[in-house]
Parts: sequence; C-alpha cells; structure tokens
Amino acid sequence: MVCLVQVPLSLCSPSCPFGFRKSAREGEPICCFQCVPCPQGEFSNQTDSTECFSCSWDHWPNKKQDNCIEKATEFLSYQDVLGATLAAVSIFLSLMTSAILGLFIIYRNTPVVKANNRSLSYLLLLSLILCFLCSLAFIGYPTKEKCLLHQAAFGINFAFCVSCILGKTIMVVIAFNATKPNSDIKRWAGPQLSFRIVSLSTLLQILLCMFWLIFSPPFSQYNTHAQLGKIIIECNEGSPIAFWCMLGYLGILSTISFIVAFLARKLPDSFNEAKLITFSMLTFLSIWISFIPAYLSTHGKYMAAMEVFAILASSSALITCIFVPKCYIILLRSEMNTKQHLMGRGPNQRKKL
Repeated sequence: MVCLVQVPLSLCSPSCPFGFRKSAREGEPICCFQCVPCPQGEFSNQTDSTECFSCSWDHWPNKKQDNCIEKATEFLSYQDVLGATLAAVSIFLSLMTSAILGLFIIYRNTPVVKANNRSLSYLLLLSLILCFLCSLAFIGYPTKEKCLLHQAAFGINFAFCVSCILGKTIMVVIAFNATKPNSDIKRWAGPQLSFRIVSLSTLLQILLCMFWLIFSPPFSQYNTHAQLGKIIIECNEGSPIAFWCMLGYLGILSTISFIVAFLARKLPDSFNEAKLITFSMLTFLSIWISFIPAYLSTHGKYMAAMEVFAILASSSALITCIFVPKCYIILLRSEMNTKQHLMGRGPNQRKKL
C-alpha cells in the first residue's frame, strides 16, 4: 500500500486527537496506524502524539485525558456529613457522661453510689469522658501534632478506663471474700489496692506509648496509591507493631476483666455489679474484635471513621451496661436505693424467700 501524504494527514489513517496516541499496525506502512486511548492515569495534549505522559504526583488527567487537573484530597473532615455526625455524637456522649458523673457526685452518700468502690466509679466516668473526647482527634486535617498524639491518647485513655473496671471487679471479689469468718484477705480490702491496680496497668500502657513515640512516631502523609485520582491525607502509624501491641495490651486487660467478672457473676445480690461488668466487657470485646477486620479492609477517611465508631460504640457499651441501671435506681426507683435492698433484705427479696 502506498502512502499519499498531503500536509500532515495520511490517506491511510486519520489524525489522532488529544487523549490518544498513535499505534502502528503490524505489517503495514508506518503512515498507517490506529489511535489508542491513553491508559488510565496518563494524558496527551498533542495531535498524532506517539506517546502518553504521566501527570505530576498531585495531578490527575481529566475525563478527556487531554490535560492534568489537581487531585482531590480526602480526609475525615468536620465539613463532611460523616465527620460532623461522629463529632456531634462524641460531644453528646461526653456531655451525657459528665451529667452521670455529676449525678453520682450529688448522690454520693446513697447506697447505690457507695457500693462497689465509689472512687473508682468517679475515675471510670472521668476516663470515659476522655475516651469520648479523644475521638475528636481523629476528625479534621491530620496534622503532624494530631498524628503524633491521637493514637497514644486513645491507648492511654482506654487503658485507664479498662484498668478502673479491672480494679472494680477485683475489689468485688475481695470485698465478698473479706466478709467470710477468719478471712486473711481483709487487709487487701482497702482502696489502696484498687488504685495500685489502676496505676500499674495504666503505667504499662504509658511506657509502651512513650517507646512508640520516641523510636517510631506516627506522622502525616499523602497517600497517592490507595485510590486513583485522590490524595488521601492520613496518619501513618510509624510502627505497625507498636500500634498492634497497644491494641493487644488493651485486649489483655479487657480479657482479664471479663474473666474475673464472669467468675464473680454469681456472688450474692449485694455484689451483683460483677454481672453488669461481665456483660459490658463481653460487648466491649465483641466491638473491638469486629473492628480489626473492618479497619484493615478500609482506606482513607473511612479507616479513621471506623476507629472513631469503635471508640464511641465500646465506650457507650460501658456506660449503658454499668451506669445506666444505677441511674435508673437513683432517679426513678429511690425505694431500691437502700442498704437493705442492696443486701437482699428488701420487701421483694423477703417475698421470694
């Protein structure tokens, strides 16, 4: 076949427009070619271009693939419906927990509040307020400071929270056994033991997070590979091992609390908080076990949203299971807020006997 050329046009093949490149036809003259669309992520802005070009790292070809435009950026923002909703829920739950703490302080001398270590209840409520508020650090632009602190704050607050529950559970067991005749465990029944449990358990998490922040700290990064055409602004955890060790330590504390509470669930009614703790820790562990595969399968703002949701859901489970029943008694069933009722000597208990 003979090529008859006028100007740059060939009688064999038409010109290739923007967004395409020339591709030679096998076994035909060089002037015979076909126009092939540029591959995804590349562009051409010349007629009869022989190759396509890549945009710079922060740009992406437009739909016609004849020019480069800026990539969209993505992070869990307060302007997003998802981010704004999670932030509103976090603030609401922290205020609700603050109200419960205020209620417990007002009714601090009533039997329901005094039972099962009043001081640890205050600390647990304070830790839950901090847990709700620390979820706000996962929302908004991931600055260097946010990335450095948000996982450590989350890990330490939750270690403090679960340590308070562990301290309460152990004190339930000790308080019951201390009432037995000739019990040598009475000397352990003071509040010092519970505060030592909380302090030591939280300190271990603090040390772990300090090593993490010193030797392999998290940092902010632009992820251009997770999603085509988008720059995902996210926090790189620095050391995945340290991140999973932090979560693993929380899992160990939660599991110990659940086991101790489960073994103590059949103690007499006056110490029945173990039943509430058992159910709360079962729910807590279920949420975080479900969180792991969901977290690993998401990217970008949904990964941050998944962690915020797990924080809010697990903290809400603790509030609902441990404190809502007591608030119900304080506000609506004052006749049950007596020492006789807690000791199983109320009118209803006598009838059952």
